Amino acid sequence: MRLISALALASALMLGGGVAGAQEKVLSERGDVSIEQQSKVDMFRPEKDKETIPRNYDKQPPLIPHSIKGYNINQNFNKCMDCHSAERFKETGATKVGDTHYLDRDGKKHANISPRRYFCMQCHVPQFDAKPLVENTYKPAAKRGQQ
Repeated sequence: MRLISALALASALMLGGGVAGAQEKVLSERGDVSIEQQSKVDMFRPEKDKETIPRNYDKQPPLIPHSIKGYNINQNFNKCMDCHSAERFKETGATKVGDTHYLDRDGKKHANISPRRYFCMQCHVPQFDAKPLVENTYKPAAKRGQQ
């Protein structure tokens, strides 16, 4: 009986404004906009078929300058290779997959893309026109030979 009374008292304090009611309201990064409202806004709008955004550092994987919505990449099929393979890139006008993507971990060149480089979106991501979430003062390093 005492346990039930103690639990009822604790519940009443928490629900009725006791300790929990004295805390400040936590503000969301999205402000007063509800999640439902926010999801209706196209927050991250892919840049479609645009010039590529310049790379910020040496050996940065290039960004994808087109939509990849619905692209199928699994162990049996890689949609990216329809356009970017060594056999098709000239015909499609796409960037050819780099020669390093055909090397295994021992540096041996293969006819097909290396399993280590097969899942393109491990490194390559679509470029987006997105407002930064926090202030950013990053400046790319000077290119080699430039000051």
